[in-house]
Amino acid sequence: MKESAQAAVSLLKARAEGLGLAQDGLDRSDIHIHVPAGATPKDGPSAGVAMFVALASLFTRRPVRPDLAMTGEISLRGLVLPIGGVKEKVLAALRAGIRTVMLPARNRRDLEEIPADARGKLEFVWIENVDEALATALIPAGVAADVAAES
Repeated sequence: MKESAQAAVSLLKARAEGLGLAQDGLDRSDIHIHVPAGATPKDGPSAGVAMFVALASLFTRRPVRPDLAMTGEISLRGLVLPIGGVKEKVLAALRAGIRTVMLPARNRRDLEEIPADARGKLEFVWIENVDEALATALIPAGVAADVAAES
């Protein structure tokens, strides 16, 4: 989990310019990522995409779509790597009322493990890199202001 958080922070800093962020502001920021329920064991690598998207959302001030679940390990080059437990994660998302699930493209072969009735209720977005994750997950800047005004 710690490695996923460090990778997410490093990748955010590496992509700061493309995200419209001031590099010096990030360098001066003290970023702490807390994962609640610390006594519950967690395998961390599959949280990389979610951690990166959360950080990008925070620093760009663009909210993440509320109807979206995501998983995937990230590399320091921004690639989204395959993860385990796809079936369990997808079914948990469905139970939580999620209708769109973002998964590593390299896990596409795991789709057949998910029961057909569950697959029919979900939209799957297959991602190769974190740029695709951001394009799917973050609400566009103009729309984000409208969403904030409605809440």
